[in-house]
Amino acid sequence: MTPNRFQRTREDHSRERAEDYVELIDALIRETGEARATDLADRLGISHVTVSKTIQRLQREGLVTSQPYRSIFLTERGSDLAAASRERHALVHDFLVALGISEEVAESDAEGIEHHVSEETLAAMRRYLGR
Repeated sequence: MTPNRFQRTREDHSRERAEDYVELIDALIRETGEARATDLADRLGISHVTVSKTIQRLQREGLVTSQPYRSIFLTERGSDLAAASRERHALVHDFLVALGISEEVAESDAEGIEHHVSEETLAAMRRYLGR
């Protein structure tokens, strides 16, 4: 086993968390007009402290803006990441459904696969679906 494979896995997990957060922030803003740390904690089933630490990291990465006790907003970069993540999720989901996987299982599996699939594999999925 090569160390690079482990490095990629660590990077994938870090990116996965960022993508999950920006997707959820975007969804909350679309649904309710705002995204608050308490809403994120409730939806993710984690502590407010964990959300706060992750939001601080996302701020350092330029994906969100936030002030204490205020709503969380996506930066342009964060919005772009949320849109790309949504598109990737939809592509993986639709590919799985095209293979005959049930909607429920495809939705669940896509949530995990979308974060770890390579651009090469995504391109093949697009070709298969005629996109």
